[in-house]
Amino acid sequence: MSTMFEQMAKSPAVWLSGEGNESLVVLSTRVRLARNVAGCKFPSSANIDTRKRIISYIDSTVARSTMLADGMYLKASDINSLDKDFLIERHLISPSFLNGELAKSLYINNDERISIMVNEEDHLRIQSLAPGLDPEGAFQLAKQFDNEIGKYLEYSYDADFGFLTACPTNAGTGMRTSVLIHLPGLVLTREIEKVISHITRTGLVVRGFYGEGSDVLGNLFQISNQNTLGITEEEIINQIKKITYEIIEKEAASRDRLMNEAADMIEDKIWRAYGILKHARVLSSEEVMNLLSAVRLGHAMKIIQFLDTSLINEILLFSQPAHLQKYYSHEMDPNRRDFVRAQMVREKLREVEQK
Repeated sequence: MSTMFEQMAKSPAVWLSGEGNESLVVLSTRVRLARNVAGCKFPSSANIDTRKRIISYIDSTVARSTMLADGMYLKASDINSLDKDFLIERHLISPSFLNGELAKSLYINNDERISIMVNEEDHLRIQSLAPGLDPEGAFQLAKQFDNEIGKYLEYSYDADFGFLTACPTNAGTGMRTSVLIHLPGLVLTREIEKVISHITRTGLVVRGFYGEGSDVLGNLFQISNQNTLGITEEEIINQIKKITYEIIEKEAASRDRLMNEAADMIEDKIWRAYGILKHARVLSSEEVMNLLSAVRLGHAMKIIQFLDTSLINEILLFSQPAHLQKYYSHEMDPNRRDFVRAQMVREKLREVEQK
């Protein structure tokens, strides 16, 4: 089994620390900047020599930059299937990044707040992650790395259209901002579809746990902007924050309604979920995510007071299939993973109860 990312697999991701604004509802914020090198075709239309030339430009940039020295730089061909899944689970790469031709590379800084995909849909996808609701902080960090790379490479930029991108919907700022938000109250009161419809009408988009094309798991939704052209970075940030605070208010109202109308049933659902996690001998990753959703709700509503958000997030991440295998340093078939996952969850909960 590959030992790549072994140390990373033993520690929770910084963006899931449980810190930051509104962390009881918003798990994390992501800002992604799409950039392309001037004079080179976009990856989808470029030949292999052009894509390799882009890699060589980034090789040189990483070697010369003191800022980029604080991180890990990898060629896609050195990343195996399990490591790919691990990076997807950690939200450091897109699910499609390592598909197809592997004239690609990846940069991850030491605290995992920044990852840069080279030759994905665009030459560069600079991604910043922050715990809680913090689009300003995530953008400022992404912009630092954007500016640093811009010292060594000329970006494809037009005075009228801004940053030019492979997909026209990303042109302009080239910026996508998203929040990962937990909305069990709206799901249980069956108001979620109405809220999603409202979000969509404002020009934002709602996706699943792993972003575009993924399913909603554990009542976790990604909300992001669609428009990047004719709008500034500050306006994108303000739009995301405004809508997120509106959703937080609606979620709070749904939780109040649940407690007013069905308190016993909600408390039973929460404690039942905790009891299964604490005692189960076999658990799938999807089951853990759904049970943790109820436990996270119980923690936020002060029904379960001895857990903290960081532990809930840690179990969420470590129970994912690739993380579980990296954590225990050996590959497992699905049946074995379900057994070991339940064991890991019991151990994590036992540790906190013994404190």
